[in-house]
Amino acid sequence: MLTLGKAAPAFTLPDQDEKNIKLADLKGQWVVLYFYPKDDTPGCTVEACDFTAGSAAFQKLNATVIGCSGDSPASHRKFIQKHKLAVQLLSDEDHTVMSKYGAYGEKMMYGKKVTGVIRSTVIIDPSGKVAHHWAKVQAKGHAEAVKAKLAELQGASTATPTATTTAKTVKKKAASKA
Repeated sequence: MLTLGKAAPAFTLPDQDEKNIKLADLKGQWVVLYFYPKDDTPGCTVEACDFTAGSAAFQKLNATVIGCSGDSPASHRKFIQKHKLAVQLLSDEDHTVMSKYGAYGEKMMYGKKVTGVIRSTVIIDPSGKVAHHWAKVQAKGHAEAVKAKLAELQGASTATPTATTTAKTVKKKAASKA
């Protein structure tokens, strides 16, 4: 299982272009690694499209967003093309990496216990350590929560300052200098 502040489990997996991606090669940047059950299904499409819609904001936060499922690279290519996705997708067909990240195992589905992919997300810091982990997530709105957490972890604010807050800040600075 994952422990905050500990090294994220190493992996090497093929992406949609069958190029091997290693976690070690991503050091020096923030990584948002999200696990999802299946390409081109309703919830997974919502999640991938939401991460794509926020891609500029994730880039500003020096973060690479990577999705991972048990689908093949060919399936990922079709999914990316169909929905014009801007996220890299990794293929973990034997669920080895997902298991290391707690994203594959027993879960409840329609009131029954089944074994499968558990929708979850991990933020990995630039040194390769687990900075945050969502063990179970809902697809809709999750990308926004990840973006906010990433900004918080980096000490940045996701809120755009309003004229009122900017004026208050200027007044406070002026008062403190007096």
